[in-house]
Amino acid sequence: MKIFLLFTFLPFLLSSFKQAAASAHYDKILTHSRIRARDQGPNVCALQQVMGTKKKYFSTCRNWYQQSICGKKATVLYECCPGYMKMDGTRGCPAVAPIDHVYGTLGIVGATTTQRYSDISKLREEIEGRGSFTFFAPSNEAWDQLDSETHRNLVDNVNIELYNSLHHHMLNKRMLTKDLKNGMTLVSMYNGQKLFINHYPNGVVTVNCARIIHGNQIATNGVVHVIDRVLTSVANTIQDFIEFEDELSSFRAPAITSGVMDILGRPGHYTIFAPTNEAFEKLPRGVLERIMGDTVASEALVKFHILNTLQCSEAITGGAVYETLEGNTVEVGCDGESLTVNGVKMVKRKDIVRSNGVIHLIDQVLIPDSAKQVIELGGAQQTTFTELVAQLGLASSLRPEGQYTLLAPLNGAFSDDTLGLDQRLLKRILQNHIIKVKVGLNELYNGQELETIGGKLLRVFVYRTAVCIENSCMVRGSKEGRNGFIHIFRQIINPAEKTLHEMLRNDKRFSIFLSLVKAADLDDVLSRPGQWTLFVPTNDAFKGLTDDDKDVLIRDKNALRNILLYHLTQGVFIGSGFEPGVTNILKTIQGGKLYLKTVNDTLLVNELKSRESDLMATNGVIHVIDKLLYPAELPVGNDQLLTILKKLIKYIQIKFVRDSTFKEIPLTFYKPIIKTYTKIIDGRPVEVTEKKVTEERIIQGPEIKYTRITAGGADNEEKLKKILEEEVTKVTKFIEGDGHLLEDEEIKRLLQGAGTEYTKVTKVIEGDPQIIEREIKKVHLEEAPARKAQPTRRAQGGGARRRTRLAHS
Repeated sequence: MKIFLLFTFLPFLLSSFKQAAASAHYDKILTHSRIRARDQGPNVCALQQVMGTKKKYFSTCRNWYQQSICGKKATVLYECCPGYMKMDGTRGCPAVAPIDHVYGTLGIVGATTTQRYSDISKLREEIEGRGSFTFFAPSNEAWDQLDSETHRNLVDNVNIELYNSLHHHMLNKRMLTKDLKNGMTLVSMYNGQKLFINHYPNGVVTVNCARIIHGNQIATNGVVHVIDRVLTSVANTIQDFIEFEDELSSFRAPAITSGVMDILGRPGHYTIFAPTNEAFEKLPRGVLERIMGDTVASEALVKFHILNTLQCSEAITGGAVYETLEGNTVEVGCDGESLTVNGVKMVKRKDIVRSNGVIHLIDQVLIPDSAKQVIELGGAQQTTFTELVAQLGLASSLRPEGQYTLLAPLNGAFSDDTLGLDQRLLKRILQNHIIKVKVGLNELYNGQELETIGGKLLRVFVYRTAVCIENSCMVRGSKEGRNGFIHIFRQIINPAEKTLHEMLRNDKRFSIFLSLVKAADLDDVLSRPGQWTLFVPTNDAFKGLTDDDKDVLIRDKNALRNILLYHLTQGVFIGSGFEPGVTNILKTIQGGKLYLKTVNDTLLVNELKSRESDLMATNGVIHVIDKLLYPAELPVGNDQLLTILKKLIKYIQIKFVRDSTFKEIPLTFYKPIIKTYTKIIDGRPVEVTEKKVTEERIIQGPEIKYTRITAGGADNEEKLKKILEEEVTKVTKFIEGDGHLLEDEEIKRLLQGAGTEYTKVTKVIEGDPQIIEREIKKVHLEEAPARKAQPTRRAQGGGARRRTRLAHS
């Protein structure tokens, strides 16, 4: 039965402890202070005092080890912990402080001015008598810092004003710091006035933003907490203050039009950094007019100045990040006596306490990214890019109502040679860094193509820890503005212009490798569309190779293909896309494995350094090496071939198994049937596989027009052309490419009898439709009766076919 009762009561007990712990940060910090001072004797607490001031704190671990508070050097003091006192001739504070009534306790804690004012205002009799009180007693320094006029008015009318003010600092019940919960509202002993309690994780407890600097001094009829300022009455809401404060008229206007002002009139615990009229006058006129004329941007601006938590200045002893109502964050910190926002001293008046929060007046306007134009999102590391965009006239083309994505290289990506280029060429380079649409990081996927304002198509490659566009990979720092995104890149993006084959053919360093590719009948692989990574050995890799040796390699085409295709892998793998220091295993077309990793920005392939990496081609990427690659596990069965390979490859031991042969590798491997890509969904990369098809459409011809969908390949295309040449007496127009298909709506319009000079054509590329325009002159289409096509004319594959007869005028 006892065990049952124990387990029944245990959850309640633990819950009580948790609730107490959640609001006892002050007591926890005090305990840590006792531990730090344990070498000084019993009941001694270690405090930090900001040099040059009288401000003392029971410190957090962070401030303690940094030996500073608010960026200022702090010295260590050792004092008796609250409730204890020294004894002559002994270490530490072994004696318990005498317990007296509240009036006497004011003297014990050194709040002698408050004690004297209690005496002359006739409050003494009350706080010496029966009852249970909590007295938030201003320190002597707090009375000295009070506004002189307010102070004089209180002292001149001690029986009413001073008496009422002291009652405003009191509760008619005892409440220790552990009872003062964050967000609590208490009723003072004067006229039902509210006291707003905040209890912060760093141990700071505030009452109407006044900090408790000495807490929990127990009295026979209550408790005394010494605070660092004199409390004034709190009336009205933040909304009321803004509506009647002349200094905030510029901020008031957008707050009203955006509807945010209504929020500030509701109950809550808000902190608002309110920019003054002077702050708005500092903004460029164009920026201010644009934001104020855009309701979405102006609402974002106002909400960016508001926190949904109450942050009194005395509770801030170091930098911390807080979320605003706009959704983004600001860093609130301190520098000595000054508050900082995002590291800048801008608070000119602090701790204006209202019933639903606190106001700090600032002399700068905080503009969130969501209210900025995309070109304004560039940071200190992208100034070269943003300045060039402005200088070359591209900024003016980024319309406020448009949607764009900027791919901004870091400043270091722009070499002196690049900056010295002809301005027209430099402008084209920058145009390749501006996308026509707004694309966020989580919308990018592997295989995606993005069109720039210069008309180039840029490919996206998504890896495990990197997202790259063409040859350059992103770094952290993407931002979303009012009309677009900005993404930060390590290097200038160089769109591919040539195929792998064309790049090899135009570079003399690769002439030997290219001749072997041709001999192995693989040059077509490197010419066709696809996604390949090719590791190309330079001519230096073939030093010592004689013509006779080359003939031996060429005669054994199967062996040659195995060697060459070990240098080729499916997919585009950018060197900077690999996670540094981690080995990546790629399966080659030959079947063997390549081991890649990057070390100090250098790509290693089977531990061999790539001399030049990330040379982009329209159908892949080239990494240059100066050694011939060979799969270590693949044996050679021919003495003559073994001798040749040993001459070229000295970094591994080549296996020899007499009479072993190389497997045959059919050339069907490069027919693009299935496409696999990675797409970011909910912030995580997900592999997606889809079937790739080619669509072909003949636009004009006197006989029959067919639409067909076939698996990719060149043979079917040639057959179709041959059939057409046999049946069509005259073809006036033929559109070539990966495949074109008239949109249904366009066909309907033409069938209704309307001739057209231009018609839209949808071109399907890798599953992403794009609209292009082609000129078709004087074409009239009319519906023809359906008839069965002859077998010799039928395209491969089943399914219904649209058939249209074209007539010429």
